[in-house]
Amino acid sequence: MDNQDKIFEKIKNAAQKNEGKDFAAFEKVWSRVEEKLDKKEDKKVIVLWKKLAIAASLLLFFSLGYQFLKTDRNQITPKNTKENPIVIKGKTNPKITSPKDTKENNVVIQKKTESKPTDKFSKNIKSNAEVILKKQMENPVALTEADTISKINTSTNGNGIASMQAKSVALNEVIVVGYGTQKRKELTGSVTSIAVTKEKKQKSENIIETLQGRVAEHKISANTSQGTAGSNLNIMIRGGGSIASGNEPLYIVDGVPMNTDISAIKPNDIATIDVLKDASSTAIYGSRGANGVILITTKNGTLQNLSKKQLEQKLKKLDKQKKTTLRILPPKSIAVSQEEYENFVENQFETPKNAPLSTFSIDVDNASYTNIRRFLNNGQTVPKDAVRIEEMLNFFKYKYPQPQDQHPFSINTEYSNCPWNPKHQLLKIGLQGKNIATENLPASNLVFLIDVSGSMSDANKLPLLKQSMKILVNELRKEDKVAMVVYAGAAGMVLPPTSGDKKQTIISALDNLNAGGSTAGGAGIELAYRTAMENFIKGGNNRVVLATDGDFNVGNSSNTDMQSLIEEKRKSGIYLTCLGYGMGNYKDSKMEILANKGNGNYAYIDNIQEANRFLGKEYKGSMFAIAKDVKIQIEFNPKHVQAYRLIGYENRKLRPEDFKNDAIDAGELGSGHTVTALYEIIPTGIESDYTTADLKYTKSNKTDNYSNELATIKFRYKKPDGDKSIEMVKVIENKSVPLKNASDDFKFSAAVAWFGLKLRDSDLVPNKSTDEIKKLAKEGLSNDEDGYKSEFIRLTETVK
Repeated sequence: MDNQDKIFEKIKNAAQKNEGKDFAAFEKVWSRVEEKLDKKEDKKVIVLWKKLAIAASLLLFFSLGYQFLKTDRNQITPKNTKENPIVIKGKTNPKITSPKDTKENNVVIQKKTESKPTDKFSKNIKSNAEVILKKQMENPVALTEADTISKINTSTNGNGIASMQAKSVALNEVIVVGYGTQKRKELTGSVTSIAVTKEKKQKSENIIETLQGRVAEHKISANTSQGTAGSNLNIMIRGGGSIASGNEPLYIVDGVPMNTDISAIKPNDIATIDVLKDASSTAIYGSRGANGVILITTKNGTLQNLSKKQLEQKLKKLDKQKKTTLRILPPKSIAVSQEEYENFVENQFETPKNAPLSTFSIDVDNASYTNIRRFLNNGQTVPKDAVRIEEMLNFFKYKYPQPQDQHPFSINTEYSNCPWNPKHQLLKIGLQGKNIATENLPASNLVFLIDVSGSMSDANKLPLLKQSMKILVNELRKEDKVAMVVYAGAAGMVLPPTSGDKKQTIISALDNLNAGGSTAGGAGIELAYRTAMENFIKGGNNRVVLATDGDFNVGNSSNTDMQSLIEEKRKSGIYLTCLGYGMGNYKDSKMEILANKGNGNYAYIDNIQEANRFLGKEYKGSMFAIAKDVKIQIEFNPKHVQAYRLIGYENRKLRPEDFKNDAIDAGELGSGHTVTALYEIIPTGIESDYTTADLKYTKSNKTDNYSNELATIKFRYKKPDGDKSIEMVKVIENKSVPLKNASDDFKFSAAVAWFGLKLRDSDLVPNKSTDEIKKLAKEGLSNDEDGYKSEFIRLTETVK
């Protein structure tokens, strides 16, 4: 001790100086001095240790608090399979869809921290975190970025269960170890399935009361202003859409969208109820599903008891509901580089002297328009080759008269000014297919060919596909029959030919489909056509319905291979309908080849509304052909036409000699279908940058006897079961009306073509003003009961 030594030295020195003097009781005094010094030093040491202990406690406390309070945005979704047990480690709480802990799914969740605190506070935190994880395991709902695991107080209720208080506390690390596979709903996202028990049915007077208190993610509020409890119950599914006005969810009953009056459905008729929310509902059902979706499956198909008129009235009422919805868009980073589109060169101007005949096959497809709509709604740039103007035109319906003679379609023409080049003229040619009554339609032999490969696992692929096919199933009659073939790494039949009135059997087969494996599309096509041939109905509607993203990667899968295969199958007399789904790896080029070369038609299903349009409202036109191999050939009069060009139909052009060759395949026309084609014409005497100089040695055709004719148009077609073509001829008069006096259909179809040329950045269009395109479309806005034309006007506003 320093102080003691110093004093000792001082006393020693003093003693040496006074050695001879007697110092009474020296030893006693010295002992007292040492005792005092020792007590002072001990006190200093005790104070120092107290300070160090307090500092260490504070440091430990804040360290533990920091570890539990810090969060991390990294999100990892494990793919839990038997062959590949996954361990996920993250610094913070990852986004987890927790599987249930069953015998088949042995799941272990461990919590790790950087230290091992032993104090009571830390033990409580650990215990409470385990309770939360257990709760999460028992109710597997996917966590979003905004979700955090709540801190739980140590207090318990009467049952000994810890009460929860949200204090935004997240785990430091979570390890998920999974073994085995988990069967879960293909409708990914937040999904809740409700089992309607016998007891619940007896207590419930209507379906809305059946839902009350059964799902954590929905709220039912009762309006008792009418005096009767439960007389007006409103449902709101909590989620992004609930912040919008008009937050009623979408109801799908047996695959068909319904209006909000579903109280008439009796609980005893219900088989299952599923509640969807978040991005899954909008991926499958579009903007209608922004406030959530309630899927109701009845035991015997309640809607089947409704007449067609009653069903249409329900759908119209739903369409007319004006709602403010929250549209959830996919990330703009979605790659489209893996999507495939066929390259083609835009049609150029030709002169009647050099090319007197223009020949092409009709095209009733409209996949290009819905695919373009998908890009624009997602805020993405539309690939140039994805734009096929003829498919944009034929998406919309126009007021053409029904045929009045023995032919299956009427021919209609109109001639007016070209809106994007006023010096030019525009000729519109329209066909209207005969509308056949449902009771007069032939029996159908349908084979559903469904892609269940791994690439179909996205919510807007197989889940949307299954809901789409249910709409088609609702249209079937007792005399119709359906078989179902699927393909992934191999092809197989999952449903033998089944009568159309056994809807629940067909729907159950659809519900049991799951995605996984590679894509043997060729093998699937072989099996589907063989099945259709084995059940062929003479004089009936024999058709394969192919539903896929087109990503074939096993066997003969190139575009050339697909063309050779489908051309061979076309000889069987079996028609083909192609339904395209998905994005990112979508193979439009293959789908178009299959439809063009296989006596078929082609639609791209971007949401459930489009499925309802193509497979429900336009079922007869999509599934029943009234004429096949329909070709058009037009001869322009050089006296009035200096040059012409066909707008669109680049992939449907034929050689002049192909017109009378019955071996050449062409397009099919369905019941009630309309087909529209536009020609841009440069009249004689007009100076234009798009025409060539007069040729010195080429003689002009003599047209003195046809001075009032603009052109002569010819059509050839075959009956659905015929092999010999029938010809029709119509003369077009050289009579143009001003654009302002043209029909609404002329104005709107011209606006659609104009917008398509803008998207393709055509060199032949000097004026690409969005405002003028929109203005012309509004002038032609009529006959828009379903709102598709109004939707087009909105889409034009997204492209500047």
